Amino acid sequence: MSATPAVDAVLVRWGERLFYPRLRIVKPDPTPRLGVLTRRKAVLIRNRIEAVVVRHAPEVVVKVAGGGRGMRAIADQFDYISRDGTLDVEDDRGEHFVGREALRDLAVLWRYGCSTIEEVSHRREALNVTLSMPRGTDPELVLQAARAFARTELADYRYVMVLHDKQANPHVHLAVRMQSRSGERIDAWPERHRWRETFAAQLRSLGVDAEATSQALRGANRKPESAWRRKAREDAEPLARSEPRKSGERYYRNRGDAMLAWAQIMSALAGSAAPEDRELAWRVGEFIRQTPFIREVAATRKRPGATLEREPRDISPSRGSGLTRTEPDLER
Repeated sequence: MSATPAVDAVLVRWGERLFYPRLRIVKPDPTPRLGVLTRRKAVLIRNRIEAVVVRHAPEVVVKVAGGGRGMRAIADQFDYISRDGTLDVEDDRGEHFVGREALRDLAVLWRYGCSTIEEVSHRREALNVTLSMPRGTDPELVLQAARAFARTELADYRYVMVLHDKQANPHVHLAVRMQSRSGERIDAWPERHRWRETFAAQLRSLGVDAEATSQALRGANRKPESAWRRKAREDAEPLARSEPRKSGERYYRNRGDAMLAWAQIMSALAGSAAPEDRELAWRVGEFIRQTPFIREVAATRKRPGATLEREPRDISPSRGSGLTRTEPDLER
């Protein structure tokens, strides 16, 4: 039995808040009728929900770091990502460069393309981007997705890419010229989440299960690992066992909003006439209860005299939502 339009409408409303915050739609679907559009969106939202709470789809990793200040540093980066010319380097035109001589030709193209890059510059002239997937992902599909990502997000920029497929996690290194052909400088910081979403979407179009969800959606409460801590771990130096946790007003607001959206989705699915929706509601409830944020809140409430910096809003499903024994109680 299919879900009702009311259930689809709730999934679209709250699912878009979870999965598509502040994202532009690159290729909108045709919209012959509002009902048809809602059903299409609901199908996409259900698939994303299942990817997170049922299939546990792997998360893409997009790392952005500053590149070289001047052509000398950029050429060094070319050497590094190509393993001194032993790996194939592909540029934005689809041209391939292999070997030290070819890399020198590539450096000349970059030095005099658009505006001249000095040997040593006072400003950053390139950006380093790494697109990665976990062990077991087909490296060739990672490269294809990275190529499509670059054509979408870096269309006006000069860039080169190299696939590294010998390490545990297949990944693609991108060196991007900071100044576009039209003279604008790239600002990667505001684009990070959209870049993750674009890369994940390209992988999914190739049949690779991949997600690009936010930390708030996952209820994560750990701060990103700092560079010195990562270096110490790699060098096997002893570290304090406790990991830094997020806190503050913004943290509680974002996580609370995400958990509220999940609860609304769970409630709608639980009230659906479709058995598969009710099963998915149970899965969503299990996911909510196991998120680090909800576990943190529950543990804090159990400690005598402990208080939260900010009490999260009530995320329990509304009364009469139709939850039965198979649908989890969030307070359990």
